[in-house]
Amino acid sequence: MFVDKAIIKIKAGEGGKGMIAFRREKYNSRGGPSGGRGGDGGSIYFEADEGLATLMDFKYKTFYEAPRGAHGGGNNRTGRNGEDVIIRVPPGTLILDAETGELIADLTDHLSRILVAKGGRGGRGNESFATATRRSPDFAEDGRPGQEITVELELKLIADVGLVGFPNAGKSTLLSRISDAHPKVADYPFTTLTPNLGVAVSGVDSYVVADIPGLIEGAHTGKGLGLDFLRHIERTKILVFLLDISSPDPRGQYETLRSELTSYSKELVEKPRCAVFTKMDLVPGDTALPVVDDDALFLVTGISAVTGRGLGKLKRELGARVARVRSAKIPQEERL
Repeated sequence: MFVDKAIIKIKAGEGGKGMIAFRREKYNSRGGPSGGRGGDGGSIYFEADEGLATLMDFKYKTFYEAPRGAHGGGNNRTGRNGEDVIIRVPPGTLILDAETGELIADLTDHLSRILVAKGGRGGRGNESFATATRRSPDFAEDGRPGQEITVELELKLIADVGLVGFPNAGKSTLLSRISDAHPKVADYPFTTLTPNLGVAVSGVDSYVVADIPGLIEGAHTGKGLGLDFLRHIERTKILVFLLDISSPDPRGQYETLRSELTSYSKELVEKPRCAVFTKMDLVPGDTALPVVDDDALFLVTGISAVTGRGLGKLKRELGARVARVRSAKIPQEERL
């Protein structure tokens, strides 16, 4: 099951209590104070783990609590700190305050970590309160409570190439032909109900391709599967618009898709993009590709995932474009 949103409550550990104790000395059953400090409560961290691809675990467990610190002991012994809790999430996970919507962290890199709830400080023992005029304090501090917060987790897939198109445009079939992915493929709308990822190999390089569930007109307002999956397009480096050549108006499909992405986020249509007409096996071989009115397209081509027509060219073009985008994001000194 693919889960890309979750709300959980986390509570850091409470600090341990300070100890009230006195040294026992010969001829003095109540010597100076010797109560130690309580241990600090455990903190809660979130860490990105590339071995995870969904937030499914948080569907079944919605509360996480770190252990409290141990109480202080006699002879100025400090209590043991509570163990920290590390909650692992997939790379690409946003962590937000569920009450305010404020962004706490955006974990995109493997092993990146963020402290979200700090454990409470341990209370001071009575030894800490001794002064020249107060030599035998008979009180100590309680530990401080740990931080507590409800967070919303939102996963945005990290992929190099995002396949977008209307339902049944051939996204899943294309993904299965150019990568190692094996998504469900069938001849009816909304076959893909969750995003799929695959790794495509071009020469010595590889890149990640995401098959985003089909969009429809009005997707940016939540129609169809709209808002559930539009967020996954935001992190892709390149967009591939798949247009069904056998549809009544394939060129109109492009205009509608571009309009939906623009309405959702203007940044999306600033990404490098290409238009790919699918199902070329369903039209005569000499059929000309429709003219797409968009000078920003770096490629307009036709393919057939059934016969393999144009797949090699598309794969190479995408690999080269991904390499250029990656290189552009690396500082010059790191490329030398």
